[in-house]
Amino acid sequence: MKATELRELSDEQLQANLKNAMDTLFRLRVQSQTERLDAPSELAKNRKLVARIKTIQAERATAAAST
Repeated sequence: MKATELRELSDEQLQANLKNAMDTLFRLRVQSQTERLDAPSELAKNRKLVARIKTIQAERATAAAST
């Protein structure tokens, strides 16, 4: 997902996407240690998705605190 798509989501949807992305990232990390990954680039994609979601959540928290 792109950042613009993530910004359109509600806080609850962002939290659900974050949980899903972190679960996927965990499974990929375990799989990378125990066997070969089909697409090693998925690790980087998921790390970036988690970072994007956390950044948007931090932006919203900062905006809410300053208002």
